[in-house]
Amino acid sequence: MDVAPRLGWWQQAWRLGAAAAVGIPLWLSTGVLLRGQTGGTNSWFVIGDPLVALGCLTVLLWRRRFPLAVAMTVVIASTASALASGAAFLALVSLSTRRRPVECGVVGLAFVTASQFAGGFYPTPSGPLWLTLAFPALIAGIAVAVGMAIGARRVELRSLRDRAESAEREQTARAAQARALERNRIAREMHDVLAHRISLVAMQAGVLDHRGDLTAEENRVLVRSIADGSHQALEELRDVLGVLRADPGRPEPPQPSLDRVPELVADARASGLDVTSTTTVTGTPSDVVGRTCYRIVQEGLTNAAKHAPGAHVHVTIEGAVGDNLDVSVRNSPATTATAPPPASGFGLLGLTERIALAGGELDHHPTPDNGYLLTARLPWPHPTHEKRA
Repeated sequence: MDVAPRLGWWQQAWRLGAAAAVGIPLWLSTGVLLRGQTGGTNSWFVIGDPLVALGCLTVLLWRRRFPLAVAMTVVIASTASALASGAAFLALVSLSTRRRPVECGVVGLAFVTASQFAGGFYPTPSGPLWLTLAFPALIAGIAVAVGMAIGARRVELRSLRDRAESAEREQTARAAQARALERNRIAREMHDVLAHRISLVAMQAGVLDHRGDLTAEENRVLVRSIADGSHQALEELRDVLGVLRADPGRPEPPQPSLDRVPELVADARASGLDVTSTTTVTGTPSDVVGRTCYRIVQEGLTNAAKHAPGAHVHVTIEGAVGDNLDVSVRNSPATTATAPPPASGFGLLGLTERIALAGGELDHHPTPDNGYLLTARLPWPHPTHEKRA
């Protein structure tokens, strides 16, 4: 059985109240007609009519669970009650929201047929047969049309809601996939460095195991080198702990670092981007920090070229060991009007993931002059030990 969702108490109350309000004018007009024809009102009008109407309104509480049975009951019972006419209209509208022509036709026919017996309870104006059939048929047609329209609207809203939920689930899945791909790229970048450091540690440990003629100073230098190499490998491994490489059989070549940023800026300038840079860096950051800085500048220049054609872009990099490495890419408003380029929306998402793994912070927002500013702060701590040969 196709059961519609249950209504809340307020939704139920205002619908039943509206149904009762629709029946009141017809009930009062019937009372006026009775007074004009008989000089007063009978007990059925005062007691029976309201009780039947109350019963019909009560039965309507189950119209969504038993739509056909409730609608048939109410339209037949409304023959004996002028006050229940609104309840009959609501029952037929509610049934018609299911958009089942056979059900609507059966209940509509019952409504028209039952209306012909209303004269047994109240005097009705005389008239041709076609008129006594046309008026209730018109009322039933209006109720069915209203119900069909409401049902079509509900189906449309349900479809839109399902599509929105589906799109949200797909977006969440794409975002999760983008994070996973970015983690895999970071893991591939770290592969060569980690393999190199561990190989050096293994080689130095082998020297200690096989050489018995080393002096105390030479042993101390080797032990210190092993400790330094192990510490650096652990620091880099912590950034990608738990991340699986997507293709372990094909490691990527070493990734660019901070020293490749001028080349990146020059390439962007050669491609037509108006870009300048200012670099104030004291010392040489670690490979992780340098690669992350390069990716930040790369993403900033890419976004400026896509979303702000003709704009001036300024790249600033500053920092020192023991402090932070601050990177900013700022572009002025676009000077060339072009169609919006297609965007995946995952560039900054992947960059956020990369910076978070490096322990830094990322911020990006429009500027007051309608430009855009991308800033990042990466930690640059002192090395634990100085490297020794």
